[in-house]
Amino acid sequence: MQFRDIKKQYQVLKSDIDKAILDVAASGTYIMGPQVKELERQLAGYVGTKYCISCASGTDALTLALKAFGVKRGDAVFVPDFTFFSSAETVSLEGATPVFVDVDRNTFNIDPADLEDKIEVTIQKGELVPKVIIAVDLFGLPANYPAILRIARNHNLLVLEDGAQGFGGSVNGKRSCSFGDISITSFFPSKPLGCYGDGGACFTDNDEWAALMESYRMHGKGSSKYENVRIGMNSRLDTIQASILIVKLKAFAGELAAVNKAVAEYTDRLTDIVETPVVPDGFLSSWAQYTIKLNSKTERDGLQAYLKGQGIPSMVYYPTPMHRQTAYRNMRLPETDCPVADKLCGTVLSLPMHPYISLEEIDGVCNAIKVFLT
Repeated sequence: MQFRDIKKQYQVLKSDIDKAILDVAASGTYIMGPQVKELERQLAGYVGTKYCISCASGTDALTLALKAFGVKRGDAVFVPDFTFFSSAETVSLEGATPVFVDVDRNTFNIDPADLEDKIEVTIQKGELVPKVIIAVDLFGLPANYPAILRIARNHNLLVLEDGAQGFGGSVNGKRSCSFGDISITSFFPSKPLGCYGDGGACFTDNDEWAALMESYRMHGKGSSKYENVRIGMNSRLDTIQASILIVKLKAFAGELAAVNKAVAEYTDRLTDIVETPVVPDGFLSSWAQYTIKLNSKTERDGLQAYLKGQGIPSMVYYPTPMHRQTAYRNMRLPETDCPVADKLCGTVLSLPMHPYISLEEIDGVCNAIKVFLT
């Protein structure tokens, strides 16, 4: 059994993917070939934004967005405490200060009430200038953007949607990666829409920010390749990766439907056994992970070990909250109180989930959980 079976996906799409790769190999346009622009056009159309700027990774996409926003030393950027490290790492690399915000225990996403509190405390202290809210669409579920956007407007803050796991989700029909002033996603192989290496993209409707991100991703170029008007970075999406993503995007709607069917089967079997994921009314998740909650770390770790013994893979995302990461221990960050994130790090467990998982595999996972817990 595979945790996320990208090999099976390749077998299903093999003929189209092989042709796409060979076409690029024969063309010789390995960097910024026509497939890159075509992918950007299709992604912008899917998400519903004016611009899509592809790049070399989801982490680079966050960096490009922060550079376009002009984030700098002395700025405060509000980041959920329960997420992957790059959501805060990129803030620090720009010289700004991440302020960690607790999350909602049901959705795993940034808690609007705690966000409001952390903004007010930051303003009262007067040591940092509030600048950006980074909202992460964790495990595929969009964050609470109706509430987040209201808070951002009230405090004149920018919103950066970290949709690295959320591509394909939606809120009331509006798709993920369209909620932020700038939004980003990742094409890491295990993401809902993944390539065969690293890749990422930024989305925006803002002309100026789009132009800045295009410049930054290619060494700060100006009107020509060898005119450099700012200090930039080398962050281009390879043409082969773009060609693979074009094929996968065609299959994406069907895969999204399949993964939501698989989720329904899991939830139906596990509802009375463990705490299953919550999707609020009007929200659609793309299910980068299917994550259950156990009663304690001891129970979680015991279940994970038992599943491993049965040949069933599982993952803990994430075992350490952001504010307890070694890299932030001695950085004199604002005092952090995130009890929900602390609790989740010790009790969450993600189960095998992908569009090609079978009912027999789901039954096997659920039966093993029932045996261990009952």
